[in-house]
Amino acid sequence: MLFSDLNLSKPLLAALEELGYIYPTPIQIEAFPVIMSGRDVTGVAQTGTGKTFAYLLPLLRMLNYSKDGHPRVLIVVPTRELVLQVAGEIEKLTTNSSLRVGAVYGGTNINTQKMITLNGLDILVGTPGRLNDLVFSGALKFRQIKKLVIDEVDEMLNLGFRPQLKDLFDLLPARRQNLMFSATMTDEVQQFIDSYFNNPVLIEIAPSGTPIERINQSVYFVPNFHTKVNLLKRLLKEAETFTKVLVFCSTKKLADRLFEELEEDFSEQIAIIHSNKSQNYRIRSVEQFKSGASRILIATDIIARGMDISEVSHVINFDTPDVPTNYIHRIGRTGRADQDGIAITFTTEKEQPSISEIEDLMGKLITQIPLPDDLEISTQLIPEEVEPSAGNKNYRKTATLEKSGSKGAFHQKKNKNLKTNRAQERRRARAIQKKKAKRKKKKK
Repeated sequence: MLFSDLNLSKPLLAALEELGYIYPTPIQIEAFPVIMSGRDVTGVAQTGTGKTFAYLLPLLRMLNYSKDGHPRVLIVVPTRELVLQVAGEIEKLTTNSSLRVGAVYGGTNINTQKMITLNGLDILVGTPGRLNDLVFSGALKFRQIKKLVIDEVDEMLNLGFRPQLKDLFDLLPARRQNLMFSATMTDEVQQFIDSYFNNPVLIEIAPSGTPIERINQSVYFVPNFHTKVNLLKRLLKEAETFTKVLVFCSTKKLADRLFEELEEDFSEQIAIIHSNKSQNYRIRSVEQFKSGASRILIATDIIARGMDISEVSHVINFDTPDVPTNYIHRIGRTGRADQDGIAITFTTEKEQPSISEIEDLMGKLITQIPLPDDLEISTQLIPEEVEPSAGNKNYRKTATLEKSGSKGAFHQKKNKNLKTNRAQERRRARAIQKKKAKRKKKKK
């Protein structure tokens, strides 16, 4: 089937032709007629299979220009990066039309975004928190919303956006079409759908958790952080093979620590992105990686959801995600658009149960690769790897620290820091005296 076989308008077909798209993906073929019928839809398909266009094409086909300034299509996504990406895709598809698109997200001046909404929109893409801020400030009205899209709802629930989503649903018109697209379907997502959707049609191109078959997956069993660093450096030095590498870390702190370890060897080739970085920094890091200016991008799971970065040669999980579905999202950054991809995971003894859970989810074993014989195995541990001794609040000292005579991270406070807060003590004493006086009065 070709895009021209779908009931698309001439402007949309022209836009797709300009973008070089000829063949729709299975999720796009299945979703188009159902969404056009007006039914609620939940779409589940593997990452990288074109879910964004699966809902955008029928929505844009049904949407005509209106003089009313209030948005009629609302698309809610979990992250700022995904807001910019979805808005960018809409702009590509609407180059031959007069539809107005707006993007709103936190971390930037809300007054600027108030002007965007007040100037009039047809389609609005935003994160839950910022959308609520704009509504409660009076700058945004939902009374004309006819179509609602929740993209990556499982990630929004994981990030704690349930209250904001509930507030949004309470503010939206009762009569509307609801669409939800994701790569995974969890019990929490199903409960969410049962609460707010009206007898939706399920379109599932592949079972939830199914990996993309074109991705070659392997795992190294590595003892600790510093040995992982040594292995990663060894792999990244093969620049002709590892041409565009996305390295995932589970936390911002771990990502920063890894960046510091790699920066000296790969200073001109490496970038980093996580939620503690400024919006401009994050955008710049992604753009450098997309353009090839940076060969290596270190990221937390925030970028795994929906970010469309083409031609990623390798995804390296520097740590093993403890949520199995996050593994699916991570490795889905490679092997996109019918290309082969490679996913490599580093796992410690502590992380091995997570590997088993991932394999159970996929129904497939991950190939184990032995460590190179000449790889330097480090005995140095980072604080997160040092387990506390039984019955002791302080961490057990590592062998390396004991030999060096270091006292580790726990030191006796200096005398000046041992002083007590006398003012606070006096306030507490007065409060106790007042309570005693009140009790005496009551007895009298």
